[in-house]
Amino acid sequence: MTDRGASALQRANDTLRVGPSDMHWNGASLTISINEVSSLPMVSRVRGQIIVTPDAITNVELPLTKDGAHVWRPFAPSSRISVQLEAKGWQFDGHGYFDANFGTRPLEHDFSYWTWGRYPTAAGATCFYDAARRDGTALDAAIAFDPAGNATQIDAPPATPFKRTLWALRRETRADAGTMPHQIKPMLDAPFYSRSVVQTQINGEVVQGVHEALDLNRYRSPVLKPMLAVRVPRRANWTF
Repeated sequence: MTDRGASALQRANDTLRVGPSDMHWNGASLTISINEVSSLPMVSRVRGQIIVTPDAITNVELPLTKDGAHVWRPFAPSSRISVQLEAKGWQFDGHGYFDANFGTRPLEHDFSYWTWGRYPTAAGATCFYDAARRDGTALDAAIAFDPAGNATQIDAPPATPFKRTLWALRRETRADAGTMPHQIKPMLDAPFYSRSVVQTQINGEVVQGVHEALDLNRYRSPVLKPMLAVRVPRRANWTF
């Protein structure tokens, strides 16, 4: 990822361009073309294409705060994905998803901690969104999606802590009573954020999916926050 100025942005009904990379929707699939340079410590070219083909597009929006200042939008909770990047071993075809968060205030103003998980199931996909808000209330959403994109709120199994990350970031997800989630594969490990493939059990079904944990108290720390400038390069000017 690279932070860029307004001159690097172009938008159309079906295309979003940011500098040398873009996303294009053709009515059936989303093609993401990447042409970037990775950050320290392994600076290298990242180029290639990702194609996300949804099973269905949902119209679901989940407000994360009572005033709607933050919203989760699961556009395509069940999809097929094809990754073809120009590096050995960076090719993949399998199960994927496409979602986004939108907000009008910084996350750290309204939340202290959250976890999110999306697990493919035999019936579609199940998502768990748990968050501690700074006003003392909590979000505990559990939504099951069928292959047609229909969403149903479900009763979630208990929130279950599992092993902390290398940065000692606490993690939890939903799991049937008496079972213990565990990490299958690390994806991103930062002092305030973790993304990984996690295995858990939901209503008797063992599933593996993408899980994230975000500690916003750590994120807003005046010691940690400036480190983002090292991990995410900035480019002020761009000409198409």
